[in-house]
Amino acid sequence: MLLVGNSYGGMVISEAGNAANVVGLVYIAAFAPETGESVGSIGQVFPAPGALVMAVTQKAPLAKTAGDNATSPAWKSKPSWYQISSEDRMISPDNEKRMSSRVSARKVITLAASHASLASKPIEVAALIDEAAKTTAG
Repeated sequence: MLLVGNSYGGMVISEAGNAANVVGLVYIAAFAPETGESVGSIGQVFPAPGALVMAVTQKAPLAKTAGDNATSPAWKSKPSWYQISSEDRMISPDNEKRMSSRVSARKVITLAASHASLASKPIEVAALIDEAAKTTAG
């Protein structure tokens, strides 16, 4: 199974990815925490300017989740891919670059997109996921 996570979903796949049946991780403008890091602590490294429209229209995760620390990120033992959104106002692109580097992503792509790259650049995002799926297929 290949796990794909966007935004906070990166935190989720980093933990869930330790399951034996997971073969790889794809981060789409997502958090890729180190052991002991939280979404909140990552955001403090390079603060994002914020995106009012998304903040108003999308439901944010529970506030306490921003303080939950990663325990054993799966990217330390599973192959990973990463998509950076150069116009992201929810996660700083500088943070995305930093996280993509530390996960030793097999491939990193940068798209001129906001945090919603799945919607604005679906072909490019799907191509990255497809490449990861083909690479990790039995």
